[in-house]
Amino acid sequence: MSSNPTEAKIFACSQSKTLAKDIANAFGVKLGNIITSTYSDGEFQPSFEESVRGSRVFLVGSTNPSSENLMELLLMLDAAKRASARHITAVIPYFGWARQDRKDKPRVPIAAKLVAKMLETAGATRIITMDLHADQIQGFFEMPVDHLFASTIFLPYLKSLNLKDLTIASPDMGGSKRAYAYSKELESDVVICYKQRAKANVISHMELIGDVKGKNVVLVDDMVDTAGTLTRAADLMMERGALSVRAICTHPLLSGEAYTKINESKLEELIVTNSIPLTQQHDKIKVLSCAGLFADVMQSVHQNKSISSKFLM
Repeated sequence: MSSNPTEAKIFACSQSKTLAKDIANAFGVKLGNIITSTYSDGEFQPSFEESVRGSRVFLVGSTNPSSENLMELLLMLDAAKRASARHITAVIPYFGWARQDRKDKPRVPIAAKLVAKMLETAGATRIITMDLHADQIQGFFEMPVDHLFASTIFLPYLKSLNLKDLTIASPDMGGSKRAYAYSKELESDVVICYKQRAKANVISHMELIGDVKGKNVVLVDDMVDTAGTLTRAADLMMERGALSVRAICTHPLLSGEAYTKINESKLEELIVTNSIPLTQQHDKIKVLSCAGLFADVMQSVHQNKSISSKFLM
């Protein structure tokens, strides 16, 4: 029996199954059935175990490394296209490879553009993602991109803390726009960290622009990888007289010695979303769910309704 053309179906890549299940529950449908076969050499093949013909298909999967996560999403997109799905939306809570959004030196790739073309070629007709590393990545796509902001999740939590003498901080110059948007909503001051890198993930020097003495500081960033920048910034601010330092980071990559650095730092709390599952639990890490936000936007997309109310910044 063919599927109802108006029917919406949600499927999960293996790295995002828990989040996808929460999204499907909030959306009001059962998570679709996919079986993945694996060859001896590691090659794998996802298979839809139900008809998607004529349906609006949502494929949920973050593309954080390893590259198999991206490859799995591409294969699922291709399978949905070849199975005659009517609309194929790639729901990518964390859009990986986004730090390579420009040529910052000769003879390097623009990986974010390459990934955009791969998703398009594989069969995606729409992208829904959250807190891209750089806004201009939306322009790499020749299809609609719904770029959601985790501020809709973080701001209510921040307000519930009732922090006095609040100051919003950006851990680098590139994040100043995000920090100013939060400060406008919270009616707070802003400080910025100026850093110089010796190489990727290695900071050679950091300086603070602004006064944090007697302030409760909240650092705002789109991702936390090795946590080197955040923990160094937190320690610097405490040395400069801050009362407390928290951090808000949408995507918890937390690679290398990140957990150890967070544990040993003066950071009071790290607030993240579940766009990427944590590899371990930690007393200092607070996880807020983004499932409701994605489910609401997916419902609006499915019903051809406006989603502008979902954007706070």
